[in-house]
Amino acid sequence: MATTEVHAEREGPPMRSVLVTGASTGIGRATTAALVAARFHVWATVRRPDDAASLRADHGDAVTPLLLDITDDDAVRAAGNEVRAAGPLYALVNNAGAALPGPLEHLPLDVLRRQLEVNLVAQLGVTQAMLPALRASRDIGQDARIVMIGSIGGRIAGPVLGAYSAAKFGLVGLTGSLRAELAPSGIRVLLVEPGAIATPIWSRGASAGQEVADGMPPEALARYRAQIDHALENARRSAVRGAPPERVADVVVRALLDRNPAPRRVVGRDARIAAAMVRVLPHRAVARLTAARR
Repeated sequence: MATTEVHAEREGPPMRSVLVTGASTGIGRATTAALVAARFHVWATVRRPDDAASLRADHGDAVTPLLLDITDDDAVRAAGNEVRAAGPLYALVNNAGAALPGPLEHLPLDVLRRQLEVNLVAQLGVTQAMLPALRASRDIGQDARIVMIGSIGGRIAGPVLGAYSAAKFGLVGLTGSLRAELAPSGIRVLLVEPGAIATPIWSRGASAGQEVADGMPPEALARYRAQIDHALENARRSAVRGAPPERVADVVVRALLDRNPAPRRVVGRDARIAAAMVRVLPHRAVARLTAARR
């Protein structure tokens, strides 16, 4: 069930509201802070009461935390009703996600389903629940926008992150169709595709990937050990050396403030290089570059 903390009335003109999923850490937390600094009110979804309290301590009544598991359909619908009852919603930032690595030959199907549910299916579920509040913004003559946080992994796929890439490639299609369908309603749908960002998603993913590896039979582990080790090392490196999440947050805020924002933006030097590589190189060359070496 979605729950909120009651906040005091603000003085002055009403602030435009934005809902951000996955706001406890990483990109979601940084985006929440950047939106508050830009004078938005933020509905911030988190899964733990401690994270809700932390956001309120940092931002006061500029943030209304929502305790919400985005894969809980009933809770998502209730959150949509609660947000709609509070007034028009200017924007939705679908950020929550997870990365659970493992070689596809031996990946448990429940791990694949979890990836698709969190990174793809739930993105549509939250969008459906928030569209009435977004349409209410349009009904009073204001703008309304949806920002999907994708990944460069939705443009180029490599070994061991197949489930994550499958979900992010799917999110590209989902975003494109939403953009086309909602165009007559005047609701802009935008996609932000970061490269390696220093967030806890990678350290959590490394732990999950190790669990998958531990459950593989010895002969399978011997076959994929080098690929798994390389992927886990990349995940740990990204968690420490990736670009700061504030860089993505800045792009999101610009997407909400610009009069005519780009429908699709990559973030980070590695993402720009990968996007250019996919755009200009033939498929055969991309396949050679992404293939595992061992």
